[in-house]
This record gives sequence, C-alpha cells and structure tokens, in this order.
Amino acid sequence: MGAHPIVLCVQDTTELDFNGQDIEGLGPLNYEARRGMYLHPTYAVTPGREPLGMLDAWMWAREKRDADGVRGGDKESTRWIEGYQRVAEMAAGMPDTRLVYLADREADLVEMMRCARDLGTPADWLVRAKHNRCLPDEEGGKLWDRTTAGEALGEITFTMASRHGVKARPVRQQLWARAIDISDGKKGRITATCVVAREVGAPADVKPVEWRLLTNRAAPTLAQAIELIDWYRARWEIEVYFNVLKNGCEVEELQLSAIERIERALALFMVVAWRIAYLMRKGRNGPELDARLFFDPDEIRGAHLLTKKKMPDTPPTLNDVVRLIAQVGGFLGRKGDGEPGAKTIWRGLDQVHAAAETLRALRDGLG
Repeated sequence: MGAHPIVLCVQDTTELDFNGQDIEGLGPLNYEARRGMYLHPTYAVTPGREPLGMLDAWMWAREKRDADGVRGGDKESTRWIEGYQRVAEMAAGMPDTRLVYLADREADLVEMMRCARDLGTPADWLVRAKHNRCLPDEEGGKLWDRTTAGEALGEITFTMASRHGVKARPVRQQLWARAIDISDGKKGRITATCVVAREVGAPADVKPVEWRLLTNRAAPTLAQAIELIDWYRARWEIEVYFNVLKNGCEVEELQLSAIERIERALALFMVVAWRIAYLMRKGRNGPELDARLFFDPDEIRGAHLLTKKKMPDTPPTLNDVVRLIAQVGGFLGRKGDGEPGAKTIWRGLDQVHAAAETLRALRDGLG
C-alpha cells in the first residue's frame, strides 16, 4: 500500500446465509427466521480499482429480539466509526500515502465525521449521503437543495457496468459541489463538502442515477468533483469481492459445527477471494503481463499439465495462465464466453495448487 499515493479503504457489510444448517452460534438475518451471520470488511483498492488486499474485518451474529422487540448486543452502527478509527491508525504509519475511508449510505453518521475531526482527520473520508440535513447556518435550508442551487460545475460521462441482470449503459451526470457546515450533534459544526451527481438524458424506462456524497475533501473545481465521483464508483469493487467470496469460493456452503470455526475458515477464504479478484482484474486490464509476476513456476506448469497443454517456448502471459486455470475449473473458453468468472478460477486454482504441490514433492524426491 505504501507504494501508492492514494489508497481507497472501502467498507461494507454483507449477510452470510447458513439457513437450514446446524451451526451453533448463528443469529437472525434480515428476517428473524433466516439464520446466518454478518461480515464487515475493509477492502483496499487503488483509485484505478486494483485490489490491494483485506485490511480487517468484523464478523458477528445478531441476537434475537426479546419479548419487547428489542435486540441485544452491541450497536451495529459502531462498526463504521471503529472502521474509520482503524484506517486512521494505519494512516499514522504511512506518511507518503493518503488513505481514504470510503463507504455507502450506512456510514453517513455524524459520529464518524466528528471522530475524524477530533482525530485531526489523519485519513480522508467519503460517504454516500443518506440524510438531507437541515443546515445550521443563518440561511437555513436543506443540504441537497443548497448544494444544487446555482449552475452545475460541469458534467461527467462514464459507462455503468452491468449488474443484477441490468445491461451496461452510458451515463451522463451534471455535478454540483459546495462547501457546507453541518451540525456535529454536540452544539458544534463540521465543515464538509457535499457533491451531487445527477443524471441527465436517462432512458425513459430507467431510473436516473443520482449520487449525493459527503467528504472532508475540498472540491472547488470540476476536476476535483470528478475525482471524488470516480473514487465513489470504485466502491463497486467490494461488491465484486463479495460475489467472489460467496459465489466463487462458496463460503455459504461451509459445513462446520460452530460460528467460531466459520470465522476461522472465513479468515482464509477472504485472502483467497482477494487473490481471485486480483487475478480477474489484472487478467483483464493487463492480459499481456508476464504470468511469472503472479504465479510460481510450478503453478504455471501445473496449469499446463492439467489442461494437457505443452509448455510454451516463451513465458506465457497472465491472461493465458488465468484462462488455463479457469478451464481446469470448468470454463469452456468458447468464442462467445468472454473472460472467466470467479467460480471457475477458484475451482481451477484449487486443483492447480494441488498439482504444484505434487510437482514440488516429486522434485524433492518424495514421490
């Protein structure tokens, strides 16, 4: 991380559904009858969306509601504040890297912003705004109306990636940014910047994309506002990571007896999921890179052996080896199949690692 001038520390929460399994220590999920646990990691990525690794994670199971409908246990919103504190602690040891705490609407908490201010803001923060706050100054009014009063700074265009059955499409947004003071909940104020990105010209059958962001960073220019939007868009990488963890590594299929064992297994699978996400990103953005930068020679040889392919005379590229690994995991590689996904890479890696271990053992005279 220290090699990068800016690192985005993305936080989010996901459910792990173990409903129907006899695992001790599970709790209710969004419905009381569903059983499972929650995972809240901090995922480091560059502004260019390169996954750098997992920084930390909270894991917990909710307590059941009592007869009065009250749920015991720690207040779950605390994880967002503690999350910033941990990022701030890391920032102290990285003077040449600016860390940015990045999260979605659940993190729109004045307690987190107050914590950052009181610590001297050792790490920046950027969150999607959930609350249209009343402003405490003499003019009054609401946060979002104040931000969008007057002319927009300019526009941004990008392609919204496909997700959840929705096709990719171009998006054009107008941008506003304004420095404002908000109440800190303790009779004081917090100085922040609100950025509003509002889609114009959206197709008639689609809900326009509008993002309202809050940050400690100043954004008086269009370029600075666009940078903040690009950083927020990089938050999607943690959703990709969750998809790899659940559908690639299939952690919700773990058959273990207690939540403590699940947590220990997750610690390992989270590292594996990061490596798969990293290989997927690099394989698509840097397909011609030398595979030896990412794989041990025995892994490369194992991938060729398992697919019955002859080792090439010149070093194979990263994309070549990733596709071989995915083929071991069931990827067909037909003309219209595109690039391999998390599940086939995960299944292929498992077999390639075993093949690599076998090659090492034979070389060491253990076979």
